[in-house]
Amino acid sequence: MSSTHSKRKLEDYVDELLSLIHCPDATRMRKDQTALPSSSNSPVSFRPRSSLAESTSSPARLQFFVRMLSERTLVVQAHCTDTIKTIHEKIQRITGIPVIEQRLIYRGKQLQWENTLAECDVQNDAGLHLVGRMRSTEHPQAWQLMDDVVSMVFYLYKNFHAKPPNLVPSKTVKSMLLEFLSTTPRTDSNQSSSHLQIFISSSAPAALVMLYMSSHKPNRDVADDAIRQFVSSIKHVLPKSTHYLCAPIVLEFCKLLNGAAGTDDPLYTLCRSSLGTMVECEIGEHKEMIGICDIFRFVGELAAKLSHNLALSMDTSSCLGPSLNEVQDFTAFVVAARKKIEEHVVSCGPIRFPLGENCCLPVPDGEEITHLHGIFNNLLGKMVDCLGKIDEHLEMRASSDNETLFFGWCQYLTILKELNSISKLYAGAEELFWDKMRQRKDALCYLTVKFAKRIDDHKWILKHKEVTNFEVRSLLVMMMLPEAKDDYEALHEMLIDRSQLLAESFEYIAHADPQCLRAGLFMEFKNEEATGPGVLREWFFLVCQAIFNPQNALFVACPKDRRRFFPNPASKVDPLHLEYFSFSGRVIALSLMHKVQIGIIFDRVFFLQLAGETISLGDIQDADPYLYSSCKQILEMDPEAVDQDALGLTFVHEIDELGSRKLVELCPDGKSITVNSKNRELYVDSLIQHRFVRSISEQVAHFAKGFADIISCQKLQRCFFRSLYPEDLDLMLHGSESAISVEDWKAHTEYSGYRETDPQISWFWKIVGRMSKEQKKVLLFFWTSIKYLPVEGFGGYVFQLILPCQSCEIDFVSLLRSM
Repeated sequence: MSSTHSKRKLEDYVDELLSLIHCPDATRMRKDQTALPSSSNSPVSFRPRSSLAESTSSPARLQFFVRMLSERTLVVQAHCTDTIKTIHEKIQRITGIPVIEQRLIYRGKQLQWENTLAECDVQNDAGLHLVGRMRSTEHPQAWQLMDDVVSMVFYLYKNFHAKPPNLVPSKTVKSMLLEFLSTTPRTDSNQSSSHLQIFISSSAPAALVMLYMSSHKPNRDVADDAIRQFVSSIKHVLPKSTHYLCAPIVLEFCKLLNGAAGTDDPLYTLCRSSLGTMVECEIGEHKEMIGICDIFRFVGELAAKLSHNLALSMDTSSCLGPSLNEVQDFTAFVVAARKKIEEHVVSCGPIRFPLGENCCLPVPDGEEITHLHGIFNNLLGKMVDCLGKIDEHLEMRASSDNETLFFGWCQYLTILKELNSISKLYAGAEELFWDKMRQRKDALCYLTVKFAKRIDDHKWILKHKEVTNFEVRSLLVMMMLPEAKDDYEALHEMLIDRSQLLAESFEYIAHADPQCLRAGLFMEFKNEEATGPGVLREWFFLVCQAIFNPQNALFVACPKDRRRFFPNPASKVDPLHLEYFSFSGRVIALSLMHKVQIGIIFDRVFFLQLAGETISLGDIQDADPYLYSSCKQILEMDPEAVDQDALGLTFVHEIDELGSRKLVELCPDGKSITVNSKNRELYVDSLIQHRFVRSISEQVAHFAKGFADIISCQKLQRCFFRSLYPEDLDLMLHGSESAISVEDWKAHTEYSGYRETDPQISWFWKIVGRMSKEQKKVLLFFWTSIKYLPVEGFGGYVFQLILPCQSCEIDFVSLLRSM
């Protein structure tokens, strides 16, 4: 909308509204008051509707009063030759009451439409009564309220310093607008819509914007405050299900403010943001409230701002960049635009260019579709350049200790996320987007580590693990887990006997409300005084050692790597084995949540099933080396030898169940199906699926359910594992395999009662430096209750070194020297 056109439209509103309330010389007033004049020393004279009117100079012109059912009185001016129908039409323009629903009574008689005022003998300053049912919307109070608002606005516009007459002092424009919102019907969307439509039909938006553009600051403040409260109160006053019905009102404010005040005006920005929230949340279900053209008007406007500010943010000497409000608004309107287009992309597939190549064109105009594609290409190019600047920054940082973060960078991830969503609409665009991200992998990882927030959705990055590193993947999946709280009263308390560690831990964890566990744990051992994080870390280590102890029959260790485990197919020897798998899933999730390395690794076959992936021959190499070797030989054998029944195999599998051998058919009538060169791949796959999928499916499902109890969602649980490589989870659960660095240990130690320069501290670190690898692990566990450090080393924790009191100091030093 051009500024000239918008100004003319606003002036038209002013003329129309002034004529509706019978303000004389409306044109002159508009010229004097509109478009922010530099000064206005004398307010224009104005006669309120309810005040007594002066006699007209012409004997052919009448002024009379119409008393309405609401006890409000209208002042009407007309020629004596005007028909009664003309008066009805004037009343309709003022009140919105349809002519057909009006009846005018004068001197006890109903006035007929075809008669003139002279024929009905209506005298100057006469009083008429309007009777009959009010507007069919059944919202007469709303019409009167908005009529009062418009009257108040125009009175303020004309009379800068006078108090409005015949209005209750406590009723301000702001309070009346809030009352209008509060009286909106809640349960019937049709009733709500007709009620809210009165706001636009009464021309209230134009009147308020006119007041906002007044040269008189108090008037501007009144309008600004009133519009802000009205728009902001929608989400608080109305039910969420009806917010979308207010979109046309807010859109009207946006259009008027755009033309009158410009897109940088703070009030316009507020209205645009509110409208964006409405269309983002509701457009899929209520797509007729705001048209595609209106949505794209804002998409284009915001895209242009982002493009300009991205260009500025590439200048490292500039502190400018995309603002949070601009990015949020852009995202909101693009979401709405995408939903409009996606309805057709589902049936027609990604859009190809030129549009004539599509088998069926989407309903939205090709101009909008082309426009959004152009926005995608422009902003993607800008973002690639911005990521290139970050790569340059990373190279310079590698040779310097300085860390500088620039203002615009914090919005880059959100912009990239939305560009990724847009790319799914167009053929080839998604491949182009991720190809660019692979080229700028380091910059993307840096942005993610620095600016990713727990409240945001990062699955769009995790679906493309090839553009991430371990630091990014572990950071983002940890954001799926709850944050342990510091509030002691919110923690789930446990008091456990070491001699009954597994059984009592099971009672505390398996039977607890998951919501309580998500707050965090507080742990004490019976008859021991120690408390705090160290005790909790020790409990995690000990209980996990018990859970994965092969003697408890829950998990089986891999023959080649005893740190690796997968569920035991024979775990049903314990009647509670499935409950214990749920308990195990909760414990593992809690250990990750509390960032405790437990020294346990999941075998690949277990990890892949938790991620919902299929198991193939290469995945069982560690879990069952003998079966892997046998299956590999079957697949590599000469086909003729296999067809001659050299193997003597059928589709059965022999298993050891509770000490006895048992044959299980891998398919119906498997005993009679001989393995040959054509079905040997099916045989190997069936063998693997039975051995590592079907035989432990219940155990895996219960473990996953326990894990999901902590992460709060079954779908999120699967996403957690799919977002990682098996090696990532190894590092997160087991911890670092690197030798303990004494220098790193010293750098992350705090001292209580001592200084780093004290001789006792110097002796301590000298002795630790002479220790063997195993001795350091023993000391680490004694001091911190952990045996395995996180991948980042001691930087993952901050330890406090508390030495004994002075009287015990010599013995302690002697002990250290003897180690």
